Amino acid sequence: MIKSVAPYIGKYKKYTVIASILTTLGIIANVVPYFFLYQLIVPLTQGNLPDFKFTVIRVGAIFICLTLYAILYSRGLAFSHISAYNTLKNIRIALKNRLENQPLGNIKELGTGQIKRIFTDDIDQIEILLAHAIPEGIANLTVPVVVILAMFFVDWRLTLLTLAVLPFGAVGMAMMMKAGTALMGDYYESAKKMNNTIIEYVNGMEAIKVFNKDGDSFRRFGEAVRGYRDFTLAWYKVCWPWMAVYNSTLPCLALFTLPFGGLMVLSGKIALSQLVLVLCMSFAVGPAILRALSFGGKIPQLNYKIAELEKLMNGDAIKQGSHGFEGKNYDIEFKDVKFSYKKGEASSLAARVSEGNLIVSESERTTPSPRGEAPKTPEVLHGINLTLKQGTTTALIGESGSGKSTLAKLLVHFYDLDSGSIKIGGQDITDMSIESLNNQISYVAQEQFLFNTSLYENILIGRPDATREEVLDAAHRAQCDEFLARFPKGIDTLAGDSGKQLSGGERQRISLARAILKNAPVIVLDEATAFMDPENEEKMNAAIAEIVKDKTVIVIAHRLSSIKNADKICVLKEGNVIAQGSHEELSKSCEEYQKLWKASTQAAKWRIS
Repeated sequence: MIKSVAPYIGKYKKYTVIASILTTLGIIANVVPYFFLYQLIVPLTQGNLPDFKFTVIRVGAIFICLTLYAILYSRGLAFSHISAYNTLKNIRIALKNRLENQPLGNIKELGTGQIKRIFTDDIDQIEILLAHAIPEGIANLTVPVVVILAMFFVDWRLTLLTLAVLPFGAVGMAMMMKAGTALMGDYYESAKKMNNTIIEYVNGMEAIKVFNKDGDSFRRFGEAVRGYRDFTLAWYKVCWPWMAVYNSTLPCLALFTLPFGGLMVLSGKIALSQLVLVLCMSFAVGPAILRALSFGGKIPQLNYKIAELEKLMNGDAIKQGSHGFEGKNYDIEFKDVKFSYKKGEASSLAARVSEGNLIVSESERTTPSPRGEAPKTPEVLHGINLTLKQGTTTALIGESGSGKSTLAKLLVHFYDLDSGSIKIGGQDITDMSIESLNNQISYVAQEQFLFNTSLYENILIGRPDATREEVLDAAHRAQCDEFLARFPKGIDTLAGDSGKQLSGGERQRISLARAILKNAPVIVLDEATAFMDPENEEKMNAAIAEIVKDKTVIVIAHRLSSIKNADKICVLKEGNVIAQGSHEELSKSCEEYQKLWKASTQAAKWRIS
């Protein structure tokens, strides 16, 4: 466990060493007063009162030791926390870098709540290991071991009586860890489900209210919370009895020493002063041992959390090279492209289907497997072969679930292929770094995320080194002037959480302004006109026209009238390209295209009567 975290400590390792030394000295300072106390008690056992000066010196020494303990221990913890929080920072940065290099689908599979829990709660728990368990554990075990060894020199029999309590506490702790570990997976899975459900419930509040789904959504919310409660209580119910055993026995090191030691004194086998000294020493180390072993109950939790982190850290990175773009031109070639969603992505797909958010074709459904076998992953694309010439516009059309958006996402390398290749200008996209590939492509999706910063900064994301004049020009060409004039601060207006200050169409035009500013040679428009209303249709088309000038363009649209003039239209069905050609050619030769065109034109005539 420590080995897993050690690489992230870096230069702050010395702070952990200093913390261990200071806390050890602090524990020593906390133990020494019991020897002074022994010196005060021994004269009383002999029927004498200690000398006043002798007493004052011992009491003063006890006070100094306790003061030193407070100073040294607190300073030690200060150093350990410096090391711990900088290590947590390094872990978070490393995890962020690893996630950035993993397929986007893997990240979406985790869910917002799970990612939030890992980045905040789980990593914060490692602070216990770094700031407390290591320095305090070393100090609270080292000093008692030394003291116990010294006790053997006083009397080995009394020492064994003192140590006789430890097995009871150790058994209690071992049983607690064993029982707790067995239920830990279910406990954390229920926490993950609750976190994701809460995030979904909050984010979907508008839809819940509009469609009067409060009952259903709150039922799921309540089930997730109750599930977490039940697993938590079940976990603690198993652990509590064993916690009581070790918490009640470990501090009582004198449990056997006092009665049996008293009998030994009465029988003349040992001197009373020896018993008093051993008792003082046991009182000195009892709390330290309990403090050290108390971290044992947290070790299984930490092991689980670190294992989860390692799973993320060691997840397969998306395939990418170190080269920049070296293509001869901007022709795009899909060659025998096959792709299937992995286990997590398939479950995510199933979740979206159950929510009614997606119509899934037969090719996208998970194939049932014989009993005892793992379910087969659904193949979404079955050997796609396409060539898109530089400077042309290609439209991908088909029913929902036919693989259009998946094909577009593969081009921008959201996922790795199962087999086949995708090339730009003859260069495989996996030969390029993700950064180099992103520089060649502007991807405009149906729903673009706006950060809660100014609209100016949201557009600037397209090309961070652009001047203000270039950003304003991009906004103008994206037809943003009209709604920007509505705001007193214009383009410097805050977008609000997820861009709530703007309508869907206005958010879309901000995303188009990003693409104009980026000026990439390849453009992917994935349902980019989804929020286009009749009043803004002309503006949206004008904005898109600014983006696609002299570019290699891929357009995905359900509104077929918007892609009628594309240079090439590709019809997809159940993960296969079944036809390609111009609108005129497909209108005559492709039955599927005729059906889609008829449905689109009829939908355009829909009116509320």
